Amino acid sequence: MTSRLSYNLAARWLAAFLAMACILLSLGMSHALGADPQAEIETALSGVDERTWEQVATNEGARDTRYDSNYSLINASGETWRQIRNRWVSTFGVIAIVGMALMILGFYLYFGSKKLEAPRTGRRLLRWTVFERTLHWSTATTFILLALTGLNLMYGKFVFKPLFGDGFWAPMIAGTKLLHNYLGPLFGILLIIILAKWLKVNLPRAHDLEWFKKGGGLIGKGHVDAGFANAGEKAWYWLLASAGLLVIISGLVLDFPIFGQTRDGMQWANVIHAVGALGLTAVALGHIYIGTVGTEGSLEAMTTGYVDETWAKEHHNLWYDEVKEHTTLPEHVDKGSFDEAASHRPN
Repeated sequence: MTSRLSYNLAARWLAAFLAMACILLSLGMSHALGADPQAEIETALSGVDERTWEQVATNEGARDTRYDSNYSLINASGETWRQIRNRWVSTFGVIAIVGMALMILGFYLYFGSKKLEAPRTGRRLLRWTVFERTLHWSTATTFILLALTGLNLMYGKFVFKPLFGDGFWAPMIAGTKLLHNYLGPLFGILLIIILAKWLKVNLPRAHDLEWFKKGGGLIGKGHVDAGFANAGEKAWYWLLASAGLLVIISGLVLDFPIFGQTRDGMQWANVIHAVGALGLTAVALGHIYIGTVGTEGSLEAMTTGYVDETWAKEHHNLWYDEVKEHTTLPEHVDKGSFDEAASHRPN
């Protein structure tokens, strides 16, 4: 009963997250593509005419005298960055995230969620300790908040400002920016702990290639071999270890502009940060789907810490062979059996 309630709750949260992301991205892009830069300039700088800009461009006008800057007030580099961000990066985000959401929906409608083929035995195996589950949910919650605030920073201006006006938009975007900037370093710390904690079980093995060839068991007959982490989970791990760390580093460059970064460097850090974060958000949707409504028993594992023996056999048979001697009946899942099982589980 508990697992069914968790399953339904996860399905509702996933659907709500997908709907919010798709609406925000779609509306944001439609408004962004129809935005008039000249109108924005005239609103922000009334009284500035063409002659004024000619003077600035030819260095007759004021120059930017901030640290390590040789730009006039018309910054060609900044305009290039703006074009890359608004025309290419934001478009990439819509294609990646909305495209992934549609792929997940199509996959679910065609295949449905993956159910266990054999009945549950009632014997359970420890898969995640309390510390590991706390670490996972803390990192996941921080990631989702960063994704939503990041989407708001990229697209929210074109959705919420026209709908609710400046009185709502100003404090909202200020709070969004504050939350995003402070959660970023925290996410970096949590991610480094996760990468160090699960490095050993995510090292590539020969059977991982066969897992990819068979699409995790969707192509052909029979189960595919998998240890504690299957090849799909390992791919997600190494994506976080590469693109994830790149997003964190570029985010720190933007968060702390006090170490001699030039504006050109900040602009490139912004592009790298946005592309990496949008790509990770898109892939994370697949990870969330598989770990919740996509695979029976996966969410149960990360909420209770235990998996049924049948689940272990069908999804992680090589790991099951290592720990099958330590199955536990539900009535014996207490502090003592938990510690005993943990001592036999690979780190």
